[in-house]
Amino acid sequence: MDLLNPGGAVTRRFQPLAPRPGALAGRSLGVLDNSKPNARVLLERLAELLASRAGTASVKIWSKPSSAQPAQCLDEIARSVQVVLTGSAD
Repeated sequence: MDLLNPGGAVTRRFQPLAPRPGALAGRSLGVLDNSKPNARVLLERLAELLASRAGTASVKIWSKPSSAQPAQCLDEIARSVQVVLTGSAD
């Protein structure tokens, strides 16, 4: 009789979080909309609140064609803004 262990080896790669930007006043904010229902509505509202309450200097919005597809614009976003707001939920 052969016994098989269904538990596999799990390897975890430690990925440190990016440093927090500190104060948002005067910083450019990017928004990445993942095309989920109401994502754009929520993210645009959050961007408005950050602009009014935290003083972000500008807001630029990008959209992905679907939540499952990788964002082709990540390099452009990284070059264009200092802080990025995105999210994923249903």
